[in-house]
Amino acid sequence: MTALPLDLPAPDGMLRKEHLHASVSDPVLDTMNFLNEVTLRHPEAISFAPGRPYDGFFDVEEIFTHIRRYLTHLEEQGASSADVRDALFQYGPTAGRIRGLIADSLRQDEGINVPPESVVVTVGCQEAMLLGVRALIAQPEDVLMVSSPCYVGITGVASVLGVAVVAVEEADGGFRCADLRAAVLAEQAKGRRPRAFYITPDHSNPSGTTMPVETRHELLDLAAELGILILEDSPYRLVSPGRQLPTLKSLDRRRSVVHLGSFSKTLFPGARVGYAVADQQVVDGTGHSTLLAEELTKIKSMVTVNTSPLSQAVVAGMLLSADGRAAELNTKTSAYYGEAMSGTLRELDATFPPALRAELGVSWNEPSGGFFLTVNVPFPADTAALARSAEDFGVIWTPMSYFHPDGGGSRGIRLSTSYLTPEDIAEGIARFARFVAAEFAAQAHGQPESR
Repeated sequence: MTALPLDLPAPDGMLRKEHLHASVSDPVLDTMNFLNEVTLRHPEAISFAPGRPYDGFFDVEEIFTHIRRYLTHLEEQGASSADVRDALFQYGPTAGRIRGLIADSLRQDEGINVPPESVVVTVGCQEAMLLGVRALIAQPEDVLMVSSPCYVGITGVASVLGVAVVAVEEADGGFRCADLRAAVLAEQAKGRRPRAFYITPDHSNPSGTTMPVETRHELLDLAAELGILILEDSPYRLVSPGRQLPTLKSLDRRRSVVHLGSFSKTLFPGARVGYAVADQQVVDGTGHSTLLAEELTKIKSMVTVNTSPLSQAVVAGMLLSADGRAAELNTKTSAYYGEAMSGTLRELDATFPPALRAELGVSWNEPSGGFFLTVNVPFPADTAALARSAEDFGVIWTPMSYFHPDGGGSRGIRLSTSYLTPEDIAEGIARFARFVAAEFAAQAHGQPESR
C-alpha cells in the first residue's frame, strides 16, 4: 500500500499507525506472536521455542474434581449455598477469593510468611508485572531497571505503559550486584530515579542462570542502600529438581521485595492465575498507611476487574488436594523437567564432542533446572537464521537477541526443553547440529544462507 502523506487526513476507516501508542510499533510486542506463528507455519518442525509445560500431565476430568473439592471446602468453612454459587458465578473481590490459600502455600513451599491481605490474585504473572510497574513508576524521571537478558513480558509491559527501561547486563555466569550499583548511580547522575529492579533469580528465562545465595543477600542489602524495590519473578522453582535456594522474598527483612508468582508452570497454565505479594507499607500525606497490595488492587480494578472465579476455584482445589503444598503436586513434573534438561545437555555433548565444539565455536551453559538453556554460536542467530532453520532443517529455537532490551545476544540461542519428549529432544538436537554446521560452513564461504 502506498504511504499516505503526513499532511493529509487518512481515508475513512483507516488510522495512521504513528497516531497510535508507540508500543504497537515496538518489536518486543511482536516477539510472542512471531514465535507462535513460526511454529504454526512449520508444524512438522521440532520446536525448542515455547516455554510451556508438557501436555502429558494434564487430565481434563480432574478439572471438575478440583472445582468440587474447592466448593466442598467452602461448605465446610460455613458458606451458604448462595455463597458457594457466588464463588463461581459472580465477579468476586478484586484482590481475589483465594488469597488465604495462596499465602498458606507460599508459607509451606517457600518460607514466605505474609498475611493474605498482602496477596493480590492476578490474571497470570503478566498482570502482576503490569500492576507493579504501573504503581511504582510514577514520574517522568522514574525508570525500571531489569537484569538483561530478561523475559520479554516485563519489557513489553514497560513499553505499553511508556516506562523507561535500563538494562543491567549479566556477566558470564549471571547477575552481579556491582553492575546494578553502577547502573543505578549512572542513572541518578543523569537526574533520573531508579525505582525498581526486575530479576528472575532462579533458572532465569531466557538464560537459565541461578543466583547464588551470597548474591541474594548482597542484592537485598544493596536494594535497601539504594532505596529501590526488587521485583522478584520465580516461576520455575517448583518445577525444577532438587532443593531450591531461598527466594529473595523469604530472605527479605526490610520489605524490599515484591514477589511475583504464577501457577501457570506449576499447576494449570490455562487457568491463568498468578499473584503479587506486596506487603510494603504505603503512607500518605496524613500519615495514614495501607499495604502496597491494596494500591495494586485499585489499579487491577480498572484493568481486569477481577481474576476469573472459576480459574481460582480450580487452582484452589488443586492446592487443597495437597494441603496447600504445591511442591508436592510437582514431584513428578519437576523430575520430568529435570530429565528433559539433562537429556538435552547429554544430546548436545554427544552431538558436539569437544573437538567439533572447538572447531565450530559452539558453547552452552548447564542450568540446574527450569525450562531454558543458552547456546552460543559463531554466526548471527537472527530471525532470518531462524527461518532457515525451520524451513531447511525442521527445528525451531528462539534468538537471544529478543531478550536484550539494549541490544546484544546476537550470537545466542535459547533452547526450551520443557515441552518435548525425549525422542523429540534427541531428533531435535540432531537437526539443530546440522543447522549449526551448515550455517558455519556458509559463513566460512561468505554465503548469506545455509541453503
